[in-house]
Amino acid sequence: MTFISTRQINLFYNFTLEFMYFKKITILFFLIFASASYCQTLSLKEAIKTGLENYGSIKAKNNYTNASKETLKQSRRDYLPNLNLSAQQDYGTVNGQNGPLYGFGGLGVASSGLPLPEQNWNSAFGALYLVNMNWDFFTFGKTQEKINLSKIDVLAKEKDLQQEKFQQEIKISAAYLNLLASQRLLISQQKNLDCAEVFKKTAAARVKNGLLAGVDSTLATAEVSKAKIALNLAKNFVKEQNNKLVDLMGVAPQDFVADTLFVTQIPKELVTKETAGDSLHPLLQFYKTKIDYSNQQVKLYKRFYYPTMSAFGVLQTRASGFDSSYATNQNAFTRNYWDGVNPDRTNYLIGVGITWNLTTPFRSSKQVSAQKFVSQAMQEEYNQADRELKSQLNFAEDKIKITLENYAEAPIQVEAAKRAYIQKSTLYKNGLTDLTDLTQTMYVLNRAEIDRDIVNNNVWQSYLLKVAATGNFDLFINEF
Repeated sequence: MTFISTRQINLFYNFTLEFMYFKKITILFFLIFASASYCQTLSLKEAIKTGLENYGSIKAKNNYTNASKETLKQSRRDYLPNLNLSAQQDYGTVNGQNGPLYGFGGLGVASSGLPLPEQNWNSAFGALYLVNMNWDFFTFGKTQEKINLSKIDVLAKEKDLQQEKFQQEIKISAAYLNLLASQRLLISQQKNLDCAEVFKKTAAARVKNGLLAGVDSTLATAEVSKAKIALNLAKNFVKEQNNKLVDLMGVAPQDFVADTLFVTQIPKELVTKETAGDSLHPLLQFYKTKIDYSNQQVKLYKRFYYPTMSAFGVLQTRASGFDSSYATNQNAFTRNYWDGVNPDRTNYLIGVGITWNLTTPFRSSKQVSAQKFVSQAMQEEYNQADRELKSQLNFAEDKIKITLENYAEAPIQVEAAKRAYIQKSTLYKNGLTDLTDLTQTMYVLNRAEIDRDIVNNNVWQSYLLKVAATGNFDLFINEF
C-alpha cells in the first residue's frame, strides 16, 4: 500500500486551489464581456449627447426660447401703422331727429336724414367704403423700450436654456460615474464570492480527509452566503444607478455598461485654477439676465409717463338711394340696389394728434417702484447664488486634495492586503492558521480593492464638483 504524505496532500490542495481560482476569474471576465453583447456599452459623451437631445425640461426651455424670439419679431412689427379696410352695404330708413345722441358702446345707429315732422317708412339702399390709417409715430421711447425688453427676454430664455443644459450635463456625468463605481463594485464582490467558494470546496475536501476540523467547513459556508448577499446588494445597486442614468438620458429602460478606461488615471487639468464668475458660470449669467429684464421693465414703465403722438388719415366713399332733393321732396328716392350702392360722394381726412392721460404718471409711479423692488430681490438671489458657488468651489478644491492623497494611498493598501492574503493563505494551506484568520485577510483584500475603485471614482467626482462650481463643463468633457 502506498501512503501519501501530508506535504503531498498540501501540494495537491495548493494546485487545486490555484487552478479553481484561475478558472473562476476566467469565467468572470467571460461573463463580463458576454454581458456587454446584451447590454449597450455607453461612453460618457454619448450619454450626455442623448440626454441633451431627449430630456423633457431641455425640450421645453428650447421651445420657450423660440417663443420669445417670435415675440421679439412681433414687438418690432407693433411699430407698423394700423391700416383698416371696411365696406358695408345697407338697406333702411333715414329719419332724422333734432337732439343729442351718444353712440355708447357702438350701439347707436348712424342713420342721417331730415328731421321731418312725422315718421315715414321710405327706405333705400346705401353703402360706405372706408380706408383708415392710424400710426403712433412717436411714443417717447415706449415702442423702442418694448423691443429692448423683448430682446432681453430672448437673452434670458437662452441663458436659462444654457444653464439647464449645463445642469443636465453635470447630473448625467455624476450618474454615469455612480454607475461605473457600482459596476466595479459588482466585479469586486463577484471576485470575493469566487474566492469564498474556492475555499469552501477546499475546506470541505480537507475536512472530509480529516485534515481540518469540521468547523472550518461551516465557517467557509457562512462566508459564501455572506459573499452572495454582498453580490446581490451590489447587483441591486447597479440597477438603481442604471435607472437613474436612463431617466436623465430620457430613453427607454435598458442596461448600460460604463466605459472604465478613463478611471485608471486622474484628470489632467486638476491643477488648473478656475474661478466662478459672471462671464463663466451659466447659472450666474441666467440670474444676470433676469436682473437686466427687470431693470428694462422699469425703463418701459417710466415711458408711460409721456404722451403719444399719432398720425391718422381716412378716405371715405358713400353711396345712397336717396336723391339730393329728398329734403324738399320725400318721393325723391329709389329702391334700386345698384343706384343705392354705387358710390358718388367721397371725403378724405388727414391729421396729427397727441394723447396724454395726465393721471398715468401717478399710477405708473407705483408700478415702477414695485418693479425696482423686484430688481433688488433678483440681485439678492444673484448674490446668494454667487456665494454658494464660491463655497462649493472652495469645498471642491479641498475635496480634490483629499481624494488625491487617498488615490496615492490606495495602491499601497491593496498591495499590503495582497501580501497579507498570500501569507495567510500559505499558512492555512500548511495547517499553521485557521480559516477565521484567512477569511479576515480575504475580507481586508476585498475591502482594499473596493476602496481603490471608489477612490479612483472619487477623484473624478470631486473634479466634477469643481467643474460644477466653475461653470466650464469643457474642462471635464475634454478629458475624454
